Amino acid sequence: MVNGVQTRAEALAANIAQMIIDRGLSAGDWVGTMDELREQTGFARSTVSEAVRLLADRGNIEIRPGRGGGLFVANLSPVVRLRHTLLTVREQPTTVADAIAVRDALELLVDTDAARHRDADDIVALRTLLSKLKQSTSDVDAFMRANWQLHERIAEITTNHMARAVYLSMTACIKDLSAHADAETPTDDAGYYQHRVAIHSELVESIIAGDIERTIKAVEQHHGLLKI
Repeated sequence: MVNGVQTRAEALAANIAQMIIDRGLSAGDWVGTMDELREQTGFARSTVSEAVRLLADRGNIEIRPGRGGGLFVANLSPVVRLRHTLLTVREQPTTVADAIAVRDALELLVDTDAARHRDADDIVALRTLLSKLKQSTSDVDAFMRANWQLHERIAEITTNHMARAVYLSMTACIKDLSAHADAETPTDDAGYYQHRVAIHSELVESIIAGDIERTIKAVEQHHGLLKI
């Protein structure tokens, strides 16, 4: 959902990108920390986090955790590792990042509408796809395909034809332009997969229950804000 935080974050992201240009910074140069950006801009943590997320998605900055970490100018490579995915994108990374942003903006509408209108056939399908997701944790590519299939099936439930069409077209764009799952992500990271499966399980169960408030919380958990 487009809201004040996202609007302010877009403006802040543009300002930070311009600042990188104005300072003549190049790949690997230090940009700052989250705390420094908050102090310099006066924006709330949520807005700064979202702006940083946008810049990272678009390949402008790199986030390095730990001591000596922070925000650095990204290597100007066509490869972008996207937020909350295991994907590597080698063509049109900005287009893919923008498609994810549009899809994310529609997620709340699509999922809450699914909670209102799911029927018995939908419930069976969602449980089947969730089970497939759970069984795909040993293969990164299979996990991402199962993830997409689950979200596409949720979108098919909505009675809002325009939202469904845009959501599904954005997912198709992401799939078409994504080269492959990120081979650098360890496939034996049980904690990572357990977390992802748990989030999707709660989303599915909230939709099946027809609980709108629970679905809203599940969508918020699914999105999450970048933590640095």
